[in-house]
Amino acid sequence: MKTTQNTILITGGSAGIGFEIARLFSQQGNHVIIVGRNEERLAQAAAKLQNVTPLVGDVSKEADVEAIVKILYSDFPNLNVVINNAGSAFLNNLLETDRTFEKAQEEMLTNYLSIVRLNEKLQPLLTKQAEAAIVNVSSIVAFAPNNVLPTYGASKAALHSYSLSLRLSLSKTSVKVFELMPPLVNTDFSQPIGGANGISPTAVAEDLLKAFETDTYEIHVGHTAEFYKLFLSSPTDALYAMNPAFQA
Repeated sequence: MKTTQNTILITGGSAGIGFEIARLFSQQGNHVIIVGRNEERLAQAAAKLQNVTPLVGDVSKEADVEAIVKILYSDFPNLNVVINNAGSAFLNNLLETDRTFEKAQEEMLTNYLSIVRLNEKLQPLLTKQAEAAIVNVSSIVAFAPNNVLPTYGASKAALHSYSLSLRLSLSKTSVKVFELMPPLVNTDFSQPIGGANGISPTAVAEDLLKAFETDTYEIHVGHTAEFYKLFLSSPTDALYAMNPAFQA
């Protein structure tokens, strides 16, 4: 996949991983469109970047998606890369009745169903391009869940399965499907679960750029690479490695 002269849409692009991807790819000579729910934060992010267009919208809301898609088709007909990075996560104890369904519903909508919807609406535009890509940002927990984020892990497992199917379905088109699978990343988003101990979002962005250069479609960032090997050798060991407090 080419790494320059792309027109790139990044959801959740005003902070964290999305912002770092926007920063790195804009520096590579790409035009980047960042989407975010908070207009003020989005404007602040855009002011720090070059060659960027901010679009306010919530990808979990159908009306916002329709508005964004309309703008993309009319103003950015050369759009050829979609990076689905917007996410939602909650600490969620399944032994308690603290809004478990409500939290899971929001995570599944944002982390999985909204991505399916956006990809479906943009697929006709992407397939017109000579070279195009969809990047779904999932997680290390797509392989084995963490007990403090059980329903978040389930949404990322769904996204992983969908990404595999989408890659097969689009294999005879110009659209390449990448899945970016970070471990814990040090962002504002991850602070409630110890994000300060995670890798930098810059490292995640750099690995995505390398994956574009080499057409590496499943991108195991940082510790995910080692964890994936453990998962292949023993899914049970991987589960307990992710949840050491439950290990016998």
